[in-house]
Amino acid sequence: MDKIAIIGSSGHARVVIDIVERGGQYAIAGLIDSFRPVGESTFGYSVIGTENELPQLVKDFDLRGVIVAIGDNHSRSVVSARVSASVPDLPFVSAIHPSAVIGKFACIDAGTVVMAGAVINPGCRIGPGCIVNTRASLDHDSVMEAFSSLAPGVVTGGNCVIGEGSAVGIGATLIHRITVGNHCVIGAGSVVLGDIDAGSVAYGNPARIVRSRDPAERYL
Repeated sequence: MDKIAIIGSSGHARVVIDIVERGGQYAIAGLIDSFRPVGESTFGYSVIGTENELPQLVKDFDLRGVIVAIGDNHSRSVVSARVSASVPDLPFVSAIHPSAVIGKFACIDAGTVVMAGAVINPGCRIGPGCIVNTRASLDHDSVMEAFSSLAPGVVTGGNCVIGEGSAVGIGATLIHRITVGNHCVIGAGSVVLGDIDAGSVAYGNPARIVRSRDPAERYL
């Protein structure tokens, strides 16, 4: 069984650990966290070093892959870019919960996490580094661009597009053929009936754009 490391050790990382264990495809060698001392543990897995030490950790632990377990989309994309630059031959691996339903011809790129009870219907395309959270549903032929996320309980209609780095909040609903532009945040419980311009914060029923946002602005 190939050994992997998980970057991060917070709540999101705990969920990723559980998914990897249930999947049985990889063995977790340890956690990489620049803000906790070596030896501290989460769910029985110790911090083995910092992100800056990753090239040496790959050799020391014979790592064959890595998952960036950071919930914030922008932070996850930045860390992923640094990992690619420092260890270009180390692949990102995905974590897909055994209870997730993946439809025919759906495509899931590397580094994506699909959580318990999620549904990804036929013809969907999910880019690298995305999160499809607990019981989220992405309907047929929809697209999630790189480092975007669906929070728990999100429901989309078919042929929707979630732009790069965009986050759809807990329990939000998108009707068919909605496009959410890059680096948007859709508020929890919103009902999206029309397209959302890039770089927007939108919420409500129906959802309305309330302001613009910077891609690096925190939302979690």
